[in-house]
Amino acid sequence: MEHQHHQHGQAATPPAKAHEHGKQVPSAGGHADHAAHDHSAMIADFLQRFWVCLALTVPVVAISPMFQHAVGYSFDFSGRNWVSFALGTIIFVYGGKPFLTGLVDELRRRSPGMMTLIGVAISVAYLYSTAVVFGLVAGMDFYWELATLIVIMLLGHWLEMKSVAGASKALELIVKMLPAEAHMYHGEMLHDMRVDELKIGDLVLVKPGEKIPVDGTVTEGESLVDESMLTGESVPVNKSVGSKIIAGALNGEGSLKAVVDKTGKESYLNKVIALVQEAQASKSQTQHLADRAARWLTFISIGVGVLTLAVWLAKGQGLAFALERMVTVMVTSCPHALGVAIPLVVAISTAMSARRGLLIRNRTAFENARKITAMVFDKTGTLTQGKFGVSRVEPMDGSRSADDLLALAAALEQHSEHPIAKGIVRAANEKYLALPPVLDFSSMTGRGIQGKVSGKTVSVVSPFALMERNITQPTNAVGNETETVVFILENNKLAGFIALADKIRPDAKAAVEDLKKQGIKVFMATGDNERVGKAVSDALGLDGYYAEVLPHEKVDVVKSLQKKGEFVAMTGDGVNDAPALAQADVGIAVGSGTDIAAETADIILTESRPSDVLGLVNFGKATYRKMVQNLLWATGYNVFAIPLAAGVLYPTFTLSPALGAVLMSVSTVVVALNAQLLRREMGMT
Repeated sequence: MEHQHHQHGQAATPPAKAHEHGKQVPSAGGHADHAAHDHSAMIADFLQRFWVCLALTVPVVAISPMFQHAVGYSFDFSGRNWVSFALGTIIFVYGGKPFLTGLVDELRRRSPGMMTLIGVAISVAYLYSTAVVFGLVAGMDFYWELATLIVIMLLGHWLEMKSVAGASKALELIVKMLPAEAHMYHGEMLHDMRVDELKIGDLVLVKPGEKIPVDGTVTEGESLVDESMLTGESVPVNKSVGSKIIAGALNGEGSLKAVVDKTGKESYLNKVIALVQEAQASKSQTQHLADRAARWLTFISIGVGVLTLAVWLAKGQGLAFALERMVTVMVTSCPHALGVAIPLVVAISTAMSARRGLLIRNRTAFENARKITAMVFDKTGTLTQGKFGVSRVEPMDGSRSADDLLALAAALEQHSEHPIAKGIVRAANEKYLALPPVLDFSSMTGRGIQGKVSGKTVSVVSPFALMERNITQPTNAVGNETETVVFILENNKLAGFIALADKIRPDAKAAVEDLKKQGIKVFMATGDNERVGKAVSDALGLDGYYAEVLPHEKVDVVKSLQKKGEFVAMTGDGVNDAPALAQADVGIAVGSGTDIAAETADIILTESRPSDVLGLVNFGKATYRKMVQNLLWATGYNVFAIPLAAGVLYPTFTLSPALGAVLMSVSTVVVALNAQLLRREMGMT
């Protein structure tokens, strides 16, 4: 039996890396709203610059001799050059400001990139055209190319920022799930209080149809609660006295009174937000690859641009033509699409997964889900329901009745959150048994629990611990293959045993079959006895199982599979399974409600459904596939675009700077739209 999961008095909490280095977890109305406001203001600013520059670009293009010649009309007037200069200067300064500011910032950080290329391109175009107007060089200005280039760049950036805002919207929805106020009791009177002013121990009322304001425990009432946006559980969960409720869940038709257990940053929802933000901010190996590619593309663009200028000048072309080719190369080959290819997919997939009850701590591990060849499951609460029901209570002599033995075991087990412990306590509560007080309580990892009751040392232990103490296991304790047995000792003497039965989860068999169809071998590592382990393995059709395994021995299970060349994912409860989760190539921690896993897990599933593990694998594959598609597109189009921009087809075809900007912007939009398709592929809108 899996008593090694006992970690009494130790609550599992999610990592708080987002709190480091001055970062803070946003709450409703907090930093997230401020950040969203800043981002919205930036989007609005780009759109405003676009419309102003577009209005000024129309006359600049209309009076350009080059454009007039291309279209076939003639229109000239005295001072035309000065009008072009004035309008071009306004467009360059006002419309080009974001790019020029970005250029300075990138050079200051010694990290030239997209803004450097755009900034250099528009600066060269403007300075050359201005030199022509003032008679410093002979030739023709190209203010109209400069104007159209800036207008298209502004539009492209606006479209990109809108896409990023759309990708982040899911996270904003999570933030908004937490209501701003709660109905708090002052004695018998109800008062509306700000949620951030509530304290642990306060009593609140949740009315029908309202969002639950805090993490707490129900003290009165009963209702069905929709937790789908938090845990991915589509079926409403019944909540009654003693049930845990989560802030942000939607209450059904009943009223609930609840005592506040957690507030502010400690609440489940805020921890989810912190994990999502941490994952979105972190970079995986794929992102680092994209960053390196973007940096190299920047250097290549600058190099090819300068080379293009030199080659055309050497061929006898004028400075204006050579400069135009250089500007077109730099604009067309901007690593804009490459810069958003991965972050957009990351933002979308991370927020989507959080809404499904899948929290990503390690992005590389998430993307590596596609490599998994062996999946090791813990048994209790993962492959099985973890809701143990007491099937037998057997005292060893006539000194204690069955109810006395059950009450004795429940007195110790009430300190534990393990499914077996809950089953024993639930059975005692159903019989309204009085539980004796316990002193000097302690947990024996992988073996059981112990404490003082009425001056005697009482232990509730596993069969393995019984063997260690050289105590013979009663023959009638073997039971049937579905039972798990714990033994009660008084002063190291066997007082009796309690048998409990657990059921396999309804979705476990289908999940195992689907994993195996994908070529993944499925194993189980359990602290339960050989008989129970074999029964579950046979029922699910597993590729193998490891029974009577202590927590530290699960590491050996993972290592043995890795030595055979398997890419191993370990799925456990994240507390006692921490060493195995850390050893695995992908560590998946499962929990229920607010019981979130230990820091060693790469990925956290808020529910304990095997189908969620399957969903994680499929989601990881789809996300990686989108990243690769975006990378191929963002880099591949340059193979054709850069030679065209350099003028390899001249005079048959010449790519103008404006058309080059259109191509670059289109590539960015394609990447953004492709990232958004991840929602459709994973069945979410």
